[in-house]
Amino acid sequence: MSQSRPLARWLLGAGLAVAIAACTYQLPKSYTATSIAYVLHGSVGEADGVVSRDVSVFDSSMPAVTNLDADLLGALRHASTDAGITFSVSSGWRSPEYQNQLLRDAVATYGSEAEAARWVATAATSQHVKGAAVDIANADATAWLSRHGAEYGLCQIYENEPWHYELRPKAAGSGCPVMYADPTQDPRTQQ
Repeated sequence: MSQSRPLARWLLGAGLAVAIAACTYQLPKSYTATSIAYVLHGSVGEADGVVSRDVSVFDSSMPAVTNLDADLLGALRHASTDAGITFSVSSGWRSPEYQNQLLRDAVATYGSEAEAARWVATAATSQHVKGAAVDIANADATAWLSRHGAEYGLCQIYENEPWHYELRPKAAGSGCPVMYADPTQDPRTQQ
C-alpha cells in the first residue's frame, strides 16, 4: 500500500499541473487531454510536428515550423517582424500520424466523425500535413493578423478557428477570401 501512495501523489500532482496549464493557456479545440497524453507517452513527438513548448515562427529547430511551406513561413516571419509581435505557433506542419491521432481524439471528444470534422481534417486533406497551415497561439498576434494579415497574404480560413492561417498571395491586392464556416465547408476537405 505504501508503494501506491507515491504513485497516487505523483498522478495527482501531474493532473493538477495539466489542469493549471489548461486554465492558463487555451489550446485550439483540436488539442485534447488525450493528445497531450500521447505526446507524454512518446507515440508522437516533436519530429511529428507536436509543439509542446513556446515556439516562435523564427524557431529553426522545430519541425512544426521548419517543415512549413517556405512562402508561408517567409510571410509569417515578415509579418511578425513588421508587427513587432512574436508570433507563437501552437501547431504548424504535422505528420500524417499526428494528424490521424488528433482526428481520433476529436472523434472521442465530440462524439462523432461529423462533429470532429468541424475541427480536424483527415491526414489526406489537412493543410497542416502539407505544411500549408499554421495555428497562431497568442491572441495579440491573431488580432494583429485579423487586421493586417491580408497585406502579407496571411488569411484566416475558417470562422470557427481564429488561430488558423494559410497563405493566399493574392490577398495582398484583393483581400482575403470569404471564410468557410468550418473545415466541413472547405472543398479541399471533401476528398
